[in-house]
Amino acid sequence: MPVSEALTKGVRVHVESRYSPEHSNPVVSKYFFLYTIRISNEGDKTLQLQSRHWIIADAEGHTEEVRGPGVVGKQPVLEPGGVFEYTSGCPLATPFGAMSGTYRMVTRDGEAFDAEIPSFELTQPYGVH
Repeated sequence: MPVSEALTKGVRVHVESRYSPEHSNPVVSKYFFLYTIRISNEGDKTLQLQSRHWIIADAEGHTEEVRGPGVVGKQPVLEPGGVFEYTSGCPLATPFGAMSGTYRMVTRDGEAFDAEIPSFELTQPYGVH
């Protein structure tokens, strides 16, 4: 299971991704991947995740950007030491690709910054790439 991690201004983003055969149909070039993200506030300020920005690339070089409020319908507040974890998914037309991006974080005093979502692989097991 591919794992990636990044630390930005006290915000640790840990990602694990996996292929989801039950949601995929390779015969029609439909590959589905799940990823679980754990966001940890290792800093000393309370933060809120306001939005996300994803860059999704498939094996043929097609890139898609996705922007939106929060994650999985939530804009979690993380106290110092707090953790928020969620699982989501991504469809691709190829058996492998990659995702990366940022979370817009805002402190209670209004400071905003982008926490890095490290690049992680989306890979069908036994796929050739």
